[in-house]
Amino acid sequence: MDHRRIIARLLDEPSREFDVELWDGTVLPHKSGRGAAGRVTLRRPRALVALAPPVAERRAAMAFIDGDVEITGDTIDVLEAVALWGGPRLDARAIPLVLSAWTREALNPARADGVIHSIARDARSAQHHYDVSDDFYRLFLDPRMVYSCAYFPHGDESLDRAQEAKLELSCRKLNLRPDDRLLDIGCGWGGLLVYAAKHHGVHATGTTVSRHQFEEARRMVVASDLVAHVNVLERDYRQLSQETYDKIVSIGMMEHVGCAQLDDYFASVFRRLRPGGLFLNHAIADIARDARTIPWLHKGKGGFIEREIFPDTDLPPLGAVIEAAERQGFEVRDVECLREHYARTLRLWLTRLEQRFEEAVKLVGKRRARTWRLYLASCAVGFRLGRIGVYQTLLARRTYRGEVVGVPRSRRAWYDENPTSGVTSSVA
Repeated sequence: MDHRRIIARLLDEPSREFDVELWDGTVLPHKSGRGAAGRVTLRRPRALVALAPPVAERRAAMAFIDGDVEITGDTIDVLEAVALWGGPRLDARAIPLVLSAWTREALNPARADGVIHSIARDARSAQHHYDVSDDFYRLFLDPRMVYSCAYFPHGDESLDRAQEAKLELSCRKLNLRPDDRLLDIGCGWGGLLVYAAKHHGVHATGTTVSRHQFEEARRMVVASDLVAHVNVLERDYRQLSQETYDKIVSIGMMEHVGCAQLDDYFASVFRRLRPGGLFLNHAIADIARDARTIPWLHKGKGGFIEREIFPDTDLPPLGAVIEAAERQGFEVRDVECLREHYARTLRLWLTRLEQRFEEAVKLVGKRRARTWRLYLASCAVGFRLGRIGVYQTLLARRTYRGEVVGVPRSRRAWYDENPTSGVTSSVA
């Protein structure tokens, strides 16, 4: 039996909704009614290692990163079809062919040394991701360099407009007022700091452990003539002084905290928030902790994302997050899921990256560029299929009389049309 017939038997599953092209040009079409808008190409025989039952995420990711496996067409659509596939059939006649393929090494973990979630190790882990290259991130992010879920109130906004809408929505939920003292934990490249100071008149302080983000955020502050209103610190949030703030925000940072440290995280924020103040916590959460939602594409500890992209990250379920916040004294005032918004954000990021992929390769090398392409696509699939979600949780530190300042009776104040932001009413 030649290799084409063996591989055809290996992949002969009715649930496979994507075409497979072999290195010799042979195409194995899908047998389902719906076909993905693209195909998986095995460029050389050693790519068969990625298909050895049971399919392992790390082997499949390594094959893609190394270029043994390619995805053509709509990367997200194809990867979603792969994620929903039941996997190859275990066929004894295919084993010799698979074993004859080149044996690859395991993924090189991006794990830092030291005690997990210590200040030093967390800084190294964050720098592994965020200090890749600012020019690389500029290829696919918006001009403000906002590296978190955008908000699409109408659904057809450009990435730039949607990120501006997200910044405005966040500011409205915090009820920012002129001269409020705002703390942004994990401020990234400073997009929210500059926006809040410019459009809402706050005095803002931001923290980041990334040297690249710190330097770019300071540059943005100077370029916006906001030095008197915005202060950027290259510091872990645990190293801040005990001064208090009127409002605190954390967007896309809690994923780096770790499940076991949630109580300490919320306790630290609670201490720094004045009584009556608001805290907006925006973070990704695990929805389906078992593997049944995506049969073989896992995102748990030791998986592709955790090993290659975000070392030491954890995605606690929303319930655990809320329980930890309440244990530290916070009152939950609002929770909003933006899962579909993040799926669209990632699609736009991926499209921009793929359109400028050759530039990306020149900046960070082919392997890292392919790694980021797979990471953006696989995260989009995770949000689309409901494996992971992202939530904005509005928390309050009440006064001793139980008062909270700035929470509206209706959400209408958050979503009404605003000529500056483009935010429109969607839930009022």
